[in-house]
Parts: sequence; C-alpha cells; structure tokens
Amino acid sequence: MPILANELTTARFGFGLRRLKMKKILILFLLFIAIASGAYAQQQPKMPTAEEIAKKNLDELEKKLKLNPTQKTVISTYVLSQAKDEQGLMKMQQSGATREMLMDRYYKIQEDASRNIKAVLKPEQQKEYDAWVLEKRSGPEKKKKKGKKNNEDDEVVDGVEALKLQ
Repeated sequence: MPILANELTTARFGFGLRRLKMKKILILFLLFIAIASGAYAQQQPKMPTAEEIAKKNLDELEKKLKLNPTQKTVISTYVLSQAKDEQGLMKMQQSGATREMLMDRYYKIQEDASRNIKAVLKPEQQKEYDAWVLEKRSGPEKKKKKGKKNNEDDEVVDGVEALKLQ
C-alpha cells in the first residue's frame, strides 16, 4: 500500500497539515486583535468635565488675582456655570448646530461670566483679570524668532472684538 504525502508529514512531524493551517490562522487572528486593540487605545483622550475645567480656571484665577475666600466661593459658581454652558455648546456643535449660532452663544457666555466675575473683584484685581482673559484668548505665548528685524507692536483688541478676530 503506497504512503501518501499527508501521512508522511503526520508520521514525521506528529501533526497534519490541517493543524498547521489552523495554527497559522489562529496566529494571524491574534495578531489582528493585537493591532486592533492598539489602534483603539490611541483614540483621542477623553474631554475633561466641566468641574475639572472650572477647578483649573479657578486655581489659575486664585493664583493670579490673590482671591479672598469669599471671592473664591462666588467666582467658583460663575466659572462652573461658564464651563457647563461651554460644554453644552460643544454638544450642540457635535449635533450639527451652525457655527454662527454657536459663536454668538459663546460670546454671550464669555461676556456674562466676565461681567459677573468683575463685579466681585476689586479694581486692581479687575485689571489683572482683564490681562488673564487676554492671555487665555490669545493662547500660549510663542517665542519670537531671533532673526526677526521687524519690531512693530501689534494692536491690542479687547473684549468681544478680540474673540471675533480669532
């Protein structure tokens, strides 16, 4: 009786070609799962909550303006309300609201919060607050290039007009 090639490999290596194919498929499947889970892990980080944003902003304000406990308590409610309203706008944006409508509401939220916070501050703190707001609106400071010869000062725009320019 002639010996078949499949029987030879089974006798020689202790397993058949089917088992070898199944192992290859299993290894490829596990490799695919590993790659897919790695891609899933690299998705965008979770957005901070309104409470986290409010705490960060309040801590910055407290450090910058040297708030007393009463001011801190009152301002914390305004900052938290502002953060919640802004997160509501983000949800509206995801649901397909128009940019113009969102920007109008954003400016209104910013102005209301700024007006309420300024009402709690002393005059010297108000100046520091205005500087802080401008700093936040303009984003992080960028270092100027050393080879730049043009040293002209940029025009400073304040309030809602500064937001509209961005």
